[in-house]
Formats: sequence, C-alpha cells, structure tokens
Amino acid sequence: MTAALSIASYNIHKARGLDRRTDLARIAAVLQEIDADLIGIQEIYRDQVTELADRLGMHGIPGVTHLRAEGAYGNAILTRLPVRRHHVFDLTWARREPRGGVRVDVLVDETELHLFNVHFGLRIRERAEQVELLVREHVLHDELSGHRVVMGDLNEWFPGAVGRTLRRQLQGPRIRRTHPAPLPIFALDRIYWDHALLGRFHVHRSRLARIASDHLPIVVRLQLPAPAGLLPAPAAQRPAPVA
Repeated sequence: MTAALSIASYNIHKARGLDRRTDLARIAAVLQEIDADLIGIQEIYRDQVTELADRLGMHGIPGVTHLRAEGAYGNAILTRLPVRRHHVFDLTWARREPRGGVRVDVLVDETELHLFNVHFGLRIRERAEQVELLVREHVLHDELSGHRVVMGDLNEWFPGAVGRTLRRQLQGPRIRRTHPAPLPIFALDRIYWDHALLGRFHVHRSRLARIASDHLPIVVRLQLPAPAGLLPAPAAQRPAPVA
C-alpha cells in the first residue's frame, strides 16, 4: 500500500495582509483550511514560527537567513511527521539580500522524504546561481536516500533557468499563478517532486487566502510508493491458504 501526504508552500509576507494588518491568526486560519502534513513558509520571523506551530499543533523548524531590527527572519518548515534530521543552508549570492533554505528529513510510514524549502533572489543571474547551488550541493547530495521535494518562493517571474534546472532532476505541475493574491499574474511559488512520486497540485484560492498575504499558498498531495520490503509478494509466491 502506498503512503499519502499533503505538502503546502506559503509566502506569508511576515503575516501582513493586503489590508496592511499583521495578523498571524489569519495565516493560521488559511493553513487550517489547507490541512497539510508539511508546510514550507517563507518571509517569517523566528518568533512567528513558534506561535504559528502552536496554533496549528505542529512542530516548527526555523530557517533563519538574516537578522533584522524586528528579529531573526527567513524561512520555516512546519510538520506533523517524525523529523529525523534538519539543517539550514545559505544561498546568498554576491552582495545581494541574504537568501537561504531549510531541509527537513521526515518519515512517512517507513519511507524517508527530504523536503527543501527555499526563497530565491530577485535578479535573473542571482536565481540561476542559486538554483545551480541548490541542486549541486543539496538536492543531489550523496547522503540522500529518500524521495526529494523542493518548494518555495522561487521568484521566477517568467519561465527561465530555475524551472529548467529543477525539471532536469524532478517533476512539477504546469505553472500556476500565485502573485499578487487577489488577481494572480505571476507564478512565483512552485513545488517539484521526485519522478517516483505521483502528485496532484493546486493553488489554494479561498476568500481568506486572497487577503491574508500577497501570495496564494500552493498545495500538492503526493502518493509515495511502498518500500520494497513492504510490497506484496507476487501471486505465485504467496503461501497457499490453509484448509
């Protein structure tokens, strides 16, 4: 039997909505609508990670990229699943704004999943360098034995190097628009997953999501193949029923 799980990615814009109110409870309500097992968050303060995880009853793993006057800032992953390992990595390019990602390794039944949540830069060359580094040093790392999922705000306003590079290793859905939230024009937010996985992808477009942040959240429901040791034996090899 295969395992199923849902994964979401959401740039929460520091929980500041389009009505200019900072309201983390509203972000939590959007995520409750989605009800995902794993959530990658971008543009979040470390203290917000703790509060959001508490509101959702999940475990929060911060991925701080830099310190601001308001506090430690960057990415995070929220999970309901057992965490085996996690670490933060740097994707900063030249003297541009600090960028990075966070990887979490979780167990889904007996299957390991490596989840990468990233936030790329605003310049074309910057993003091209960041995606090459992500794939070379992290996604294709020798120690990875499980399935891989890459998600986040990739800031690719038009088709380019980011999508091409990730699609050489992973698969993803047809690009869907997520920004700006009320009337999306650009497909900035993406999820890519291993070819061994089956996925159903959608943009979450609820009334609340259209105002809670300037991005819409995205969601994929994945089917993971059963580990080899748990596959049913072929019919000819199954023991005969006892009379």
